[in-house]
Amino acid sequence: MVQPLLLHAAGAGPNPWKVILLLEELQLPYEVKHWTFPELKQAEFGKLSVNGRAPVIQDPNTGVRLWETGAIIEYLIDTYDKSHSLTYTTSPETWHLKQWLYFQTTTQGPYFGQKFWFTHFHPEKIQSAVDRYAREVDRVVMVIDSHLQQTGGQYLVGDKYTYADLAFITWFEISPRAMQNPNLFEDWAPKYPAFSAWWKRISGRPVTVKVLQSMRGLLTQQQKDQALPPK
Repeated sequence: MVQPLLLHAAGAGPNPWKVILLLEELQLPYEVKHWTFPELKQAEFGKLSVNGRAPVIQDPNTGVRLWETGAIIEYLIDTYDKSHSLTYTTSPETWHLKQWLYFQTTTQGPYFGQKFWFTHFHPEKIQSAVDRYAREVDRVVMVIDSHLQQTGGQYLVGDKYTYADLAFITWFEISPRAMQNPNLFEDWAPKYPAFSAWWKRISGRPVTVKVLQSMRGLLTQQQKDQALPPK
């Protein structure tokens, strides 16, 4: 019997919620320990991650402790997706999965995060930075749309939903706030139709709906606490 995994998370930050999505899809038992953002920089959390960032996962079944979301996703897939429901074992699909996961962790996450930072948290308004990261957000959408139009597929890799699709969800979830546009997905639809269809497909999965509802609830509370603009 699998013992519950322990996920260390901080607020409604998108990266821990990526891991929650995967844990839910794999139907793994887990517990979440929530830390405040200041606590991530203190010594106690530093024993878990020298990087001082969430998420961190601890697996009592294997003794593995990991930080960095991409590594955690690969670990959970390799260790627990024995039926290959969210992955492939064939080439080139296995490499294409990694390609998209790394694009998410090196491009979507950082650029969306910087757009959010310079829009809501940076102490001075730097319009050139806001504009630059807004263009990068749009570029990520363009890349996904172009790929889906070229392949004619419904998902990023092959003919099924995989961890490559899953990895993008939570950062797209906060993109209307990052871009200060509550109608962002509606505005993207005519320009990026393949992306729009893909987003509706993956965001409408029952597990995704459940997890995003919880994420939104926490983000709403966090928004009140930090006086962020409403979505």
